[in-house]
Amino acid sequence: MQKITKETYIKWYEDMMFWRKFEDKLAAVYIQQKVRGFLHLYNGQEAILAGALHAMDLSKDKMITAYRNHVQPIGMGVDPKRVMAELYGKATGTSQGLGGSMHIFSKEKGFYGGHGIVGGQIPLGAGMAFGDKYHNTGAVTMCCMGDGAVRQGSLHETFNMAMNWKLPVVFVCENNGYAMGTSVERTANHTDIWKLGLGYEMPCGPVDGMNPVKVAEAMNEAIDRARRGDGPTFLEMKTYRYRGHSMSDAQHYRTKVEVEEYKKIDPITQVKDLILEKKYATEAELKAIDKRVKELVNECEKFADESPYPEKSLMYDVVYEQKDYPFLPHKL
Repeated sequence: MQKITKETYIKWYEDMMFWRKFEDKLAAVYIQQKVRGFLHLYNGQEAILAGALHAMDLSKDKMITAYRNHVQPIGMGVDPKRVMAELYGKATGTSQGLGGSMHIFSKEKGFYGGHGIVGGQIPLGAGMAFGDKYHNTGAVTMCCMGDGAVRQGSLHETFNMAMNWKLPVVFVCENNGYAMGTSVERTANHTDIWKLGLGYEMPCGPVDGMNPVKVAEAMNEAIDRARRGDGPTFLEMKTYRYRGHSMSDAQHYRTKVEVEEYKKIDPITQVKDLILEKKYATEAELKAIDKRVKELVNECEKFADESPYPEKSLMYDVVYEQKDYPFLPHKL
C-alpha cells in the first residue's frame, strides 16, 4: 500500500465531499421526479470506499457491490456525469439509461455493479475472482454486501468454495446496523458479523468503517493475502448511514438522537479535522475544494438534464439478437 500522506488526506476530503454532495443532489432531484424508482444513498459510509481505493490497484483490481452503488464507480474512475445520466434514465448513462439507480456498470473501470437482488453479487464476486485465478491476472476482487445480505444462504456456499479454491477475493460487509430497517440484534443470535468467517477458517475481523485509515490498513492486508495466493478474507466494516435505506424509508426504527450521535464521527469531519490539525491545508483551501465540488455536481446535473432519453428500439436491441424480433406480436 502507498503511504498515507498529506496528499492522501486532501484527496480523501475532496473525494468524500464530492460523493456526499453527489448523493445529496440525487436526493433533491428525486423529489423533483427527475430520478425515479428506488434510490439508495451512501451518506455516512464514504470512509469504506476511500480507504479501500487507497489499498487497491485500480489498473487491474475489480469491485462488485449491491444497489447502494452510485459513488463506487466514480471512485474507480467512471465519469460522474455518466453515472448521474444513468440515474436519470438517459442515453448517455453508463448502461444507456436502461439500468438506473441500482445497476451502474463499467467493465472498462473494473466496476461490475450494482445488483438489485439482495446478496446476488456475493457468488458473482467469487466467480470473478475464480476467473482471475484461472487466467493468472494477479487481480483481486472487492466484493461488498450489506448486513442484511449476510443472512442469504448463497454467502455460505460462496465462502466455502472461495476458501476451498483459495480465491483472490476480499468479502466486505458494510454493516450500517439496520439492513432494510431491522437491526442486526433482531436478525441473528450474534452481532459480530465478522465471525461468520470463522466457520470456514477464513481470515476475518471487524474494522472501523468510519475511518479511512483503518479501512485502508485492513484492506491492504487482505489484498496482499489474496495476491499471494493465500485466499479470501472477510471484513466487517462497522459504519452508519445517515439517510434511510432508500428514499421511501420513514426510519421509524431509529431515533434522530442516534443519527446525530453518529454524525459526531462523520468520516468527512474526521478527515477535515486532521487536515486542519496537521496544517495540511487551511480553511480557505478547504472552502476552495468545497466550491469545486459544488460546481462539478452542478455540471453533472446539467449534463443529465440536457441528455436525451434512449430510443425505444434500444430496449429490443439489447434483448433480441435476431433483428426482425420474431417473438414480438408486432414488428417495430
